[in-house]
Amino acid sequence: MSTGRYLLSNDAPEAMDRFTAFTTLFDPATFRHLDGLGLAPGWRCWEVGAGGTSVVDHLSARVGPAGHVLATDINLSWAAGAGASNVEILEHDVATGTPPGGPFDLVHARLVLVHVPERDDALAAMAAALRPGGVMLVEDADPALQPLSCLEEIGPPQALANRIRRGFRALLAERGVDLAYGRTLPRRLRAVGLVQVAADAAFPVSDPACNHLETATIKLIRDQLLDHGIATEEEIAQHLANVAAGTLDLAQPPMISCWGRRPLPG
Repeated sequence: MSTGRYLLSNDAPEAMDRFTAFTTLFDPATFRHLDGLGLAPGWRCWEVGAGGTSVVDHLSARVGPAGHVLATDINLSWAAGAGASNVEILEHDVATGTPPGGPFDLVHARLVLVHVPERDDALAAMAAALRPGGVMLVEDADPALQPLSCLEEIGPPQALANRIRRGFRALLAERGVDLAYGRTLPRRLRAVGLVQVAADAAFPVSDPACNHLETATIKLIRDQLLDHGIATEEEIAQHLANVAAGTLDLAQPPMISCWGRRPLPG
């Protein structure tokens, strides 16, 4: 995927604040799934579109010196902190096929494929990179499943937050994001040949990290909000002040986690 098509650029100063919020909100669910899938010493893992170091570090610690973690992304500005000896960092676009180093015991992508226009090709490449019996965990958002910023629209601050969230969703859709992608993961994993497919969801509601993520996101897309007439300078300033006050009970879209295994021969 071209970085120019990505609304939420990893190059922006607010990107690291977003990564930190994602880590707080979603690492517990991700780590629970990774460990539950049997992640163990000696495994070879491919972390797709890493975007940060927290999951890479978790994989590195679990697979140990005998294992290997390949972390790929189209933008490696985050990679300075990923320095373990069993971690390899590679610039790679998952939509173009599999990277070197496979087959893998585990392939994982979080909040990546929803932004990739060639997401079907990318998912097929990820599945093809698995060894027989290997596992894939794909985690992606479904903003259409729960589109609100404030679940209770009880006054003007909540109404403003929800209006800006609707505008944000429109900007994502304009860039080719599938706003209902998360719910489709079970059938998509079966379609690329995986078995024992299952899924669940993490749904953050009124967590301080939701506020941090909202603030970083609004600052990141501020110019787009203005250019598209979604909000005025005054409305953006007021929304950020409302978020900082901590009384909005902000929610974030559910993240669907879906996993499956490549069948063994015979």
